[in-house]
Amino acid sequence: MNKLENITPERQTETMVIDAWSDIICPFCYIGKRNLENALEQTGLTGLVNVVWHSFELAPAAQTNPGTTIYEVLGKRKGWSLEQSKQIHKQMEQRAKESGLEYDFDQTVPANSFKAHRLLHLAKEHGVQDDVKESLLRGYFTEGKHIDDEVYLLETGKHFGLNEDEVRNGLKSESTEKKVREDIRSARKLGIQGVPFLVLNQKYALSGAQPVEVFVEALEKVKGEMGIQSHNSDEPAFCGPDGNC
Repeated sequence: MNKLENITPERQTETMVIDAWSDIICPFCYIGKRNLENALEQTGLTGLVNVVWHSFELAPAAQTNPGTTIYEVLGKRKGWSLEQSKQIHKQMEQRAKESGLEYDFDQTVPANSFKAHRLLHLAKEHGVQDDVKESLLRGYFTEGKHIDDEVYLLETGKHFGLNEDEVRNGLKSESTEKKVREDIRSARKLGIQGVPFLVLNQKYALSGAQPVEVFVEALEKVKGEMGIQSHNSDEPAFCGPDGNC
């Protein structure tokens, strides 16, 4: 699944920008995020690339249900038996480990992700979007956090310096709803059928949780075109709609 396609005319920029569509409840999205970060480190681009996280809903009609398990929810949606669902999720946990992540689906709280996307747009305005994105993904896949719970989202926003009243209002405002839906419309225009989906400098597209080496190849290509001088590497420096993974 090594896809690197020219999708738009070349655009000159001083900073490499990666537009990334993903969902909080997408297991491949967290893996893709970590693989991208590892690739940025390997190419010496950590801190030199602006990653913009865009909203995408895998299951817009998903009901928040803390009284059930993700095994039951996905099993019912996909027609799996409970045992099949558990086995498939255990396989995903193993795949996550290969990227240095610890998934714990026993703790996962089935939830709708729309409010969490609202918070991400607020975080973007304050320059902490990537930090909040990481926290929400870790909360959902590792820590058993309820990502549709306003108290949890308020605490997360406050932890990263957002104003409590601004977050409270933003979780219900027309403004943040509009931004989430604009991202979803943009995904449709690009023909995005599943996530993660990354666009580098509005020019090259990468679909799916690509291996680190594929991200490295793509980053090196854009870096060379832009003439970016990266850090010395020795210095510190695909899920589809409705959960079809």
